[in-house]
Amino acid sequence: MAHIIVVGNEKGGSGKSTTSMHVATALARMGHRVGALDLDVRQRSFGRYLENRAYFLSREGLDLPMPLLGHLEPESDGIDPLSRAVETLEPDCDFILLDCPGSHTRLSQMAHTLADTLITPMNDSFIDFDLLARLSPDGKILGPSIYAEMVWHARQLRGQAGAGPIDWLVLRNRLGTQQMHNKRKVGGALETLSKRIGFRVAPGFSERVIFRELFPRGLTLLDLKDIGTEQLSMSNIAARQELRDLIGELRLPGVTVAI
Repeated sequence: MAHIIVVGNEKGGSGKSTTSMHVATALARMGHRVGALDLDVRQRSFGRYLENRAYFLSREGLDLPMPLLGHLEPESDGIDPLSRAVETLEPDCDFILLDCPGSHTRLSQMAHTLADTLITPMNDSFIDFDLLARLSPDGKILGPSIYAEMVWHARQLRGQAGAGPIDWLVLRNRLGTQQMHNKRKVGGALETLSKRIGFRVAPGFSERVIFRELFPRGLTLLDLKDIGTEQLSMSNIAARQELRDLIGELRLPGVTVAI
């Protein structure tokens, strides 16, 4: 069976689509068969990212690794569209990555119950932290918040079905380069919460202009040399290392980081 990676967070603008694209393409570059589904049926940022890639590669005559983009069909015969799409992709995939919308939907709920690995990108602020836990005015953790409760419910359903546990990784995206007071406070709160509700914490991607420039062509950091970029900037080199670190931190079965 394919290992299912879900990228989820109920808040938009946290870097889900960028994370999804780079993880999926990195795995494809390492020789793994990767399927992809965009569950945000309205915005489809991840799906359009992949479609941009297919168009650019065709136009330029390039042969670069490409995840297999699946599609959600209307519900029929009592079978939900997500299960049907996953079953269609599974025979040809080692990994299937599901990119969830930045809101609470039935598709997102269902996706979390399928997750073998759950990646939750979040901006490094207490505004995003509020989706994981409720804080008192003096910074004490009062209890899990709406998104953490949904993950807890997904874990319960997986346990009842005899499925394995969810390996949950929270990514701190857009980290500042300086050790600011707020950054330390968010980091401390995340470490405390991680022990209470069961997730791992890892640094994600820093805020970089390059990510906005790559989307229209469907490219990732790993494609730059293949399209003729001879000299990578220090920022691009640092971003590639962030991606390597992320793939290693995911601890996916059968994956040795070689990108």
